[in-house]
Amino acid sequence: MDAPEHRPLRVLMTTDTVGGVWQHSIELARALGDWGHRVALAALGPAPSPRQRAEARAVHGLSLHVRSGALEWMHEPWDEVRRSGDWLLALAARLRPDLVHLNQFAFGALPFAAPTLVVGHSCVLSWWQAVHGCAAPAAWDRYRAAVHDGLRGATAIGAPTRTMLDALRRHHGIARDGHVLPNGRDPRRFVAAPKRPQVLSAGRLWDPAKNLESLRRAASALPPPWEVRVAGAAHGPDGQGTDTAPLLALGPLAPSALARAYAGAAIYALPARYEPFGQTVLEAALSGCALVLGDIASLRETWDGAALFVAPDDHRTLGDTLARLAADEPLRRDLARAAQERAQHFTPTRMATAYLGVYTALCDDWARHPPAAPPLGGPGRAPSRALQAPVALP
Repeated sequence: MDAPEHRPLRVLMTTDTVGGVWQHSIELARALGDWGHRVALAALGPAPSPRQRAEARAVHGLSLHVRSGALEWMHEPWDEVRRSGDWLLALAARLRPDLVHLNQFAFGALPFAAPTLVVGHSCVLSWWQAVHGCAAPAAWDRYRAAVHDGLRGATAIGAPTRTMLDALRRHHGIARDGHVLPNGRDPRRFVAAPKRPQVLSAGRLWDPAKNLESLRRAASALPPPWEVRVAGAAHGPDGQGTDTAPLLALGPLAPSALARAYAGAAIYALPARYEPFGQTVLEAALSGCALVLGDIASLRETWDGAALFVAPDDHRTLGDTLARLAADEPLRRDLARAAQERAQHFTPTRMATAYLGVYTALCDDWARHPPAAPPLGGPGRAPSRALQAPVALP
């Protein structure tokens, strides 16, 4: 597809190196770079791995800037978050971007001299509600304040699904509307090889939202020679961990190795309790896998009619569904075909076109109506409470 007719933009985009936001940022930057836009990618969290640095070097028009430190959803991160905010402001002052695209919340409250788009790929409060069935405790009040202030301070907000956007507004008391900006993946990076009797699941296995436990309990329903394989880290950055037995643990895989795992798997199962978009589901769909997913609103929004859905905590029905698919090859083929067709709605071109439309509208409006002075903590607001000096938590 030809590039949309927009003047070349300079975009400062934040990312993190822990989860799917990194891959999303690289995919978006690649599409924008192919159209002549330049992305300065500010990587936060743990230092990028050699593989991630190589991915960034391969993107036309991308410059990588790194600051290692805790992310806003990690344990007691606020000193680091404040220092990261200072670093971002200095980086923006040096690079003078046309727009700042923030894939973290707290930095939306900072006084950038350019319009800001905050995109929420997940949040602790909605995660907690989905995983624990109750509101997050008071220990998360500072996080709650940071996200609220960042969403209020940003020029615009967005999320990859309407479900996630509504969750941000509901959990953080934000009345403003936002933009639904679905993720995309390049279908050329995924192929459907001859399928083997394998069920695959992938992602941050240590995250209880992925609901590995339900898959562990369901695995015994599959007849030989079927097996359940899981790809991803079993331990998180704050010491979280999970037991993968009796599943076959593949460990964290490079993108090319994960693509091969998708290619050979007949079924992809993700009985998630919480999944704001489902990047691995999209990759599995592009690889010709039949999909069995947690019956939650965000996955219904994206995959209804192209997958089978099971209540996240109903491991018996999950096992029965996997066993039924294992025994019914025509049904697997039909589901795989439906998923592949649906996946064509989520390409890098469509993703970049949607983002570029928002970028251009924000820049044009900023040029027509520039602020009298750089916003301090968002229009008419004091600096973010979370980015001030530390306070004792209850």
